[in-house]
Amino acid sequence: MKNPILIIFSLFVLISCNDKAKETDLVAREQQLLEKEKSFAQKESEYQSLLKMRDSIFAKKDTVEIVDWPTEVSGAWTGKVICTESNCSDYVVGDQRIDTWEFDSDSTRLFTKIINNNNLVRVYSGRLENNEIKLNFKTDSTAKKQVDMNILLNEISASKIRGTRSIAVENSCMARFSVELTRSTK
Repeated sequence: MKNPILIIFSLFVLISCNDKAKETDLVAREQQLLEKEKSFAQKESEYQSLLKMRDSIFAKKDTVEIVDWPTEVSGAWTGKVICTESNCSDYVVGDQRIDTWEFDSDSTRLFTKIINNNNLVRVYSGRLENNEIKLNFKTDSTAKKQVDMNILLNEISASKIRGTRSIAVENSCMARFSVELTRSTK
């Protein structure tokens, strides 16, 4: 009789040892499954964030506003500039100059190019506000002479534009000019 009890006890020990190995294996599998679930949850979160970003990009309209001169201003003009007042030695009252003025723009700004004998003389930055054209050119800090030029064109029609130009040189002298532009026929 001792023998069957010993056999049952041995069998029980073997079964319980086998169960511990299975339990350890099961705990390891559960741990792996938890790690995979965490990884999947993180990927799901990243995916949702990407979807939100994509939707926000498609939902927003293009916020870059491309500014252009009105059609009655845009293009080439023949400009006649006459000095009307000056206390600068570089400018004499009565001096006049005839150039080509081109009102143009790019994706970021309005500008006007002054061209004389097919050579670019100057580029003014421009803006249009309250039915007036305001142009500005200023030398940079490395220039030999500090010059600030401002043009106000406040009489605008499809065939003529009129206004004034003022020039300050080294903050020591000023010159004023009348400006009259007529639409180029080229």
